[in-house]
Amino acid sequence: MSHPEEVLFQGERAFPALPACEHYAGNEKFIRKAFALQAELGPVFDLTCDCEDGAAASGSEREHARMVAGLINSSENRFKRAGVRLHDPAHPAFRQDVDILVAEAGASIAYLTVPKPTSSEQAAQAFDYIRERATRAGLKACPPLHVIIETQSALRDVFRIAALPGLEALDFGLLDFVSDHRGAVPATAMRSPGQFEHRLITRAKAEIAAAALAHGLVPTHNPCLDLANAQAPANDAKRARQEFGFLRMYSIHPSQILPIVEAMRPAVDDVRRAAEILIAAQTAGWGPVRHDGEMHDRASYRFFWDLLKRARTTGVSLPEDAERSFFAKAA
Repeated sequence: MSHPEEVLFQGERAFPALPACEHYAGNEKFIRKAFALQAELGPVFDLTCDCEDGAAASGSEREHARMVAGLINSSENRFKRAGVRLHDPAHPAFRQDVDILVAEAGASIAYLTVPKPTSSEQAAQAFDYIRERATRAGLKACPPLHVIIETQSALRDVFRIAALPGLEALDFGLLDFVSDHRGAVPATAMRSPGQFEHRLITRAKAEIAAAALAHGLVPTHNPCLDLANAQAPANDAKRARQEFGFLRMYSIHPSQILPIVEAMRPAVDDVRRAAEILIAAQTAGWGPVRHDGEMHDRASYRFFWDLLKRARTTGVSLPEDAERSFFAKAA
C-alpha cells in the first residue's frame, strides 16, 4: 500500500524528521561524554560539536576543527547524528572550518550550522562555499544546512534566508539577538519568563518559527540558561512548542536533554489516535475516513503523519501496525 510520504506531500516538502533536542558540546571531553550519553539513550538527541565557541583560544581553530572531524569519524559516533556549528561567515576561520570538516568528515556529518549571518546574501554565499567544497571533496550530497538567526538584520531577511536551498533547520540565537539591540532590550529577556514576554523577543520567535514552517524547515528554540532548576528547560521547551510552534530546542548541559525531549513529545493518546487514523486512511487508499465520529481526509492526515514522525524521534513507542506499515517501508 502507498506510503504517506508518497501521497500526502505531492509537490510539497515533507518536514525533516529531526530529534527534538540539539545538545551543544565544545571541547573533546564534553563531546565524548555526549556520544556516550547518546549511546545510552539512543538517537533521541542530536549532538552539535561547537567550533565557534569550542576552541580554547584564538589561533587553535585549525586543531579544534581537526579534533571535531576525528571524533565525528570515530566509532563513538554510533548513530551518525553529530553536526557542527561553524564560525560565522565573517570570521577568518569560517572557510578553514569548512575545508577541514567537509574534506575529512563530510560523509559522516549530520548537518553544518552557520551562525550569525547578517543578510540572506551573506547566508547564500556561505552555503555556496560549503556546497562547492562538498563537490570538490567528492561527496554524494552536501550535508544538510542549519542557520542561526542572531541579528536584527537577519531577522529582517528571515523569509528569504528560509527559502535558500539546502536548509533543514532555522534556529534562534537569543543571547546575541538581545545584545544586538545595544541595551534597548533588558537582560531579563535572555531568560524566562522575560524571553516569552518582551515584545521584540516574542516577535522574533514568531517570525523565525513562521518562516521555518512555511518553508518545510525545523524551527529550533534557544537554550535555557537556568542550570540549577531541573524543571526550567522542560518549562521553556513546552512554551516554545505550544506557544510558538518550535519543534526542537538547544541543550547546553546533559541534564537538560531528557527534560527537553519529554516536553517536546506528543502525548501517548495522541500518538495512538494518529496511528489509528493513518492505518484506516491507508486501508481506504487515502480517501476520507470516519474515526470516533469525526471525518478525516488528506489535510488532517498530513498533521497526523508529522505527529507520528515527531513521536518516533522523541522515543515514543508506536503501535506495532503503524511501525510496520509506515517506518519499516521508510527504512
